[in-house]
Amino acid sequence: MKASIITIGDELLIGQTIDTNSAWMGAELSKSGFDVYRITSVHDKREDILYALNEALGKTDVALVTGGLGPTSDDITKQTICEFFNTYLVSDDEVLRMIQYMMSRRNFPMNENNKRQAEVPASCRVLKNAVGTAPGMWFEKDGTIYIFMPGVPFEMKHLMTEYVLPELNKLFTSQIIIHRNIMTYGVSEAQLAENLTGFEAGLPDNIKLAYLPAWGIIKLRITGTGTEKELILNKVNDQVSKLYKTIPDLIYGENEESLEMVIGKLLKSNDKTVCTAESCTGGQIAHMITSIPGSSSYFKGSVVAYANSVKADLLGVSQDSINSYGAVSEQVVKEMASGARILLQTDYAVATSGIAGPDGETQEKLIGTVWIAIATEKGTVTEKRVFGNDRIANISRFSIAALNLLRLQIIND
Repeated sequence: MKASIITIGDELLIGQTIDTNSAWMGAELSKSGFDVYRITSVHDKREDILYALNEALGKTDVALVTGGLGPTSDDITKQTICEFFNTYLVSDDEVLRMIQYMMSRRNFPMNENNKRQAEVPASCRVLKNAVGTAPGMWFEKDGTIYIFMPGVPFEMKHLMTEYVLPELNKLFTSQIIIHRNIMTYGVSEAQLAENLTGFEAGLPDNIKLAYLPAWGIIKLRITGTGTEKELILNKVNDQVSKLYKTIPDLIYGENEESLEMVIGKLLKSNDKTVCTAESCTGGQIAHMITSIPGSSSYFKGSVVAYANSVKADLLGVSQDSINSYGAVSEQVVKEMASGARILLQTDYAVATSGIAGPDGETQEKLIGTVWIAIATEKGTVTEKRVFGNDRIANISRFSIAALNLLRLQIIND
């Protein structure tokens, strides 16, 4: 079963709006057993829309289309739809009543643009939109189902959840796709692939492995396809079990779990607390930790000690250490972590000091160098890492490396 996704809107192509619709629809279609083989974004232009619709015709079982259904003059999708399906617009009385009710509830005046949103192609099946003013539209042509929905994400999700996915699941039940995502950290993608050479060679024909890297974290997606759900599920689970045995030290979680989520669970279950002392990461680690709901139960606070004077005055870092070793050094980062742990009275303290770039490089200390320290009542562990030259990427990589070292320390304790 093949599916394609088409998003319409100039704002998508110029980067003004990020296309989150395609990601969400692709994930939902995959869960329903569809192979999403193409995602296309096009201008609000008749010829571009027609080209995209023709590209899907006869080549895909389902084409999901979002965008261009608003009440303004630049929304030309419905007129273009009529041309493609050789039909014409009619006013749908039920849709009009829904729009009138919605506008009156919001105390908005009803104008001609709102009334035009009740116009739908005569040959379509109308999908009522209970959370917006633009209805969805369902067509079938030459073996391809076309479903048009508003580009507003929560309206699209409503139509997908209430109508589209249930109906597609009734029509297409021949294939089942099951994914499990395993989150890893600690080696490069090339090294991880080498470590998994034997594992990949032993995969059954209907089980696939994909590598999805981002900022040093590599998500391994195990995908199984077939017609019997329990059989596929068991096969996927068997391969995941083998994966855990193959790279146990690299796996930290599953299914989009972030390191900060895992750390939060570990700290809660052990009734422990943490703080951060950050220089090069500028509070990024604290931000990541506190992005998790309930983090107030284990996170006490942070000192962003960017200047050496703050390292010395607030965290008690020795001026001799700064002068002798430099701010980016094992000695200084150890003292930062120990000082923060005492200052904020926590079980764990995370400290970072590094060179994010693009300035600050020396012969001894390259851009991308970071020293990380984790202080506990038993002592302090440190780690030196060297990444690349991009400042924004380095700040993210420094922070993730620090969180992983904290995770390992909590587990080892």
